[in-house]
Amino acid sequence: MHSDKPLEMTRGPLFPNILRFSLPLMLSNVLQVLFNMSDIAVVGRFAGPEALGSVGSTTILVTLFTGFLIGMGGGVNVTCAMYLGAGRHGEVSKCVHTSLLLLLGTGLLLAVSGIALTPFVLGLLGTKPILMAGAVRYLRIYLAGMPALAVFNFGSGVLSAAGDTRRPLYYLTAAGILNVALNLLFVIVFRMAEAGVALASVLAQCLSAALIVLSLSRRHESFGLHLSLLRPDAAKARQILRLSLPAGLQNAIFALANLFIQGAVNTFDAVMVEGNAAAANADALIYDLMAAVYMACSSFIGQNFGAGNKTRIRKSYLICLFLSFGIAALFSAVLVCFGRTFLSLFTSDAGVAEAGLLRLRIMGCSYAFSALMDCTIAASRGLGHSLVPTVLVILGSCVFRVLWVFTVFRHFGTIESLYLLYIFSWTLTGLSELAYFIHAYRTETARL
Repeated sequence: MHSDKPLEMTRGPLFPNILRFSLPLMLSNVLQVLFNMSDIAVVGRFAGPEALGSVGSTTILVTLFTGFLIGMGGGVNVTCAMYLGAGRHGEVSKCVHTSLLLLLGTGLLLAVSGIALTPFVLGLLGTKPILMAGAVRYLRIYLAGMPALAVFNFGSGVLSAAGDTRRPLYYLTAAGILNVALNLLFVIVFRMAEAGVALASVLAQCLSAALIVLSLSRRHESFGLHLSLLRPDAAKARQILRLSLPAGLQNAIFALANLFIQGAVNTFDAVMVEGNAAAANADALIYDLMAAVYMACSSFIGQNFGAGNKTRIRKSYLICLFLSFGIAALFSAVLVCFGRTFLSLFTSDAGVAEAGLLRLRIMGCSYAFSALMDCTIAASRGLGHSLVPTVLVILGSCVFRVLWVFTVFRHFGTIESLYLLYIFSWTLTGLSELAYFIHAYRTETARL
């Protein structure tokens, strides 16, 4: 039976420790995905196809906001991991308290701006008029939970940097159970449709945030959270933002690039739009399983970089790259084989399921190719390099996708030509990120 004591990242066998670190994070990430998936599943089964389309049409915007906060939490993780690896515990405490204030403020800003701009952005996306009212209602309520989501990602980043990935899992499990129960109550009993599933998500996010803050406040280590120490440190704020903002912006820019893809999807009929929305749930599921390994990569590299351990930096990267590729390949194969069963969770319409199955088959052959890009970005961030990897992502993946929509897709005009842009953009960006990581690794380790 495993102890709840945080694992050691700077000593001991790497592969089993990375696996032990990653598995609870995988489950945690899957639970976060299930928040949104349960929303779509419940409205699709109990409120009808129109409500399904309304909630599904907001997926990219939800990904934009939540992805930004998850990226910022990753920056907190790397900063804390470096100081923990170096044994600089006073700096860890400053990092923790400054990070909470930064992320809470960011969550509030995203909530206010997002709620105000919801109708405008949904209009830009070409959301179908019949789906617009429900989409606005869902998204505005959902965005009210951004401060709570920001606080949870702050706490998860801090605990992960210390090697504790199990407590965030416990808290998300409790929140996930609450989310599903409230979904069923609000939609089936109170007939609240889109508003009900959004409110359920917000309340669940508040619970997970409260639990993780309570946990950190009871810790006596340097990464504990204490009200008397809750004040910003300007130097730490700059350092955290230097890593966090590019990471958050990278995730947000991916979502913005995907807005163009959603706009292209919206040029097809409603059946194709709804099928795409149902199948797109697989994206978040696969990405977030892989993201657990990326968090391990940045945490292990961050701590070992702080400890001056060159060999473990390189080995941590290679192990994480192997793991993330293997995870994507395995679960993609499962999705392709059992695609109809997966899609039946979200729709009972045969036409919608067939449209979704087309997307699953193409993406199932593509997901694993994203591992080189994302794992290498995480490795560069573990070395304290965040800006250049973000620029490379913008150029190699985001800009490339927009160009693809306006050239290749415009020429062929088929849904297949649209979905194929993912594998090409991941491969191109991954190779450029690898070249930069090799440069960053050689530069930083030469100083150790």
